[in-house]
Amino acid sequence: MAPTSETLTAERILEATEEVLRRHGPAKATVVDVARALGVSHGSVYRHFRTKAALREAVTKRWLDRTSERLAGIVETGGSPEERLRAWLAALFEAKRHKAGGDPELFATYTVLADENGAAVGEHIADLTGQLTRIITAGAGSGTFEVSDPAAAARAVFQATGRFHDPCHAREWIRPGVDEEFTAVVDLLLRGLSSPSP
Repeated sequence: MAPTSETLTAERILEATEEVLRRHGPAKATVVDVARALGVSHGSVYRHFRTKAALREAVTKRWLDRTSERLAGIVETGGSPEERLRAWLAALFEAKRHKAGGDPELFATYTVLADENGAAVGEHIADLTGQLTRIITAGAGSGTFEVSDPAAAARAVFQATGRFHDPCHAREWIRPGVDEEFTAVVDLLLRGLSSPSP
């Protein structure tokens, strides 16, 4: 590829890295491949990302952040806390299922990268449970949910729904009846969070 006159930015490098990972997979993709795709020297890539590991962590974080950003909008929307919680969990399941089914090779690649980058995954999970905490806190404040510790409840909801967002369960997401199973789990969780009727 001929050198480009565009300014080399971290975002351009991450886009190219994603494409290289899609083509070669995580075991064979190299910084030299990324540089070649951009038409620059590998030293130019290293000026933005000091190591191959740092580049892989950044591209993993970028991938995870796409889901977090999509879900953050639901936290702030109108509607009851129950509606927002249901919509948030459904959007998380759909986002993960779409990634797994829409581009299975890239999903498999990112699953490998996520295993390598525990810190990025930990931050992602903390962000997601933080979003859940805000929804549950709003529900506790309005009397919709009866919880004494919204953060603990959020972690429990996240863990209880893991089958519908943890990549290790991706093969199950296309099974017949999985949508009904998801709805049953969410209904059960909402009943558990809800304040008893007077």
